[in-house]
Amino acid sequence: MKLTWIGHSCFKLESNGYTLILDPYEDNYVPGLAPVRERADAVFCSHEHSDHNGRETVTLKQDSAPSPFTVTEIHTWHDEAQGTKRGTNCIRIFDDGSYRVAHLGDLGCELEPEQTEQLKGLDAVMIPVGGFYTIDAAQAKALIDQIQPRVTIPMHYRGESFGYDVLGTLEDFTALCDCVVEYPGNSIELNEEMLQQVAVVKPQNIAI
Repeated sequence: MKLTWIGHSCFKLESNGYTLILDPYEDNYVPGLAPVRERADAVFCSHEHSDHNGRETVTLKQDSAPSPFTVTEIHTWHDEAQGTKRGTNCIRIFDDGSYRVAHLGDLGCELEPEQTEQLKGLDAVMIPVGGFYTIDAAQAKALIDQIQPRVTIPMHYRGESFGYDVLGTLEDFTALCDCVVEYPGNSIELNEEMLQQVAVVKPQNIAI
């Protein structure tokens, strides 16, 4: 399974010739990021905020093959006050039969024990680390320590040239972590030999 970070919380998942786009942002909604222009078999959005629900930016294939993915949903909150500030959020686990990965969307609350159990045994997790709108670096690290994924991919943070000013930085999170691996591009391909790590990839859609 290949995972590509398009930017912010938007990822492309590719497996067996099938492509998913997760949480595409609408045009001009995330500072420093170029518009999303992707072609895919399906689009999933964790919630209905404009930096996560830009479905119209993705062209759906007309000749889509059967999906190799089974999808499990875990319904959570976008804030620590049971959604009274920012509403709901949907975590999704995607399983292609070989790899099991989760996209946590804009998770903003602590998980219930049974929800945490569902997230154990992941090959990869895409997790927000920037705080303010979501869990912050320390909360993300605590969750990772609980669920122990093989690969952790941080998202929804502020970089030098992209992201919202109120968000924390990648370094706020990686300073708490062991075994941080920086990849040269914007994609990683999961394989059986990968050791437990925090995988840092570059956003594909940096505005020029």
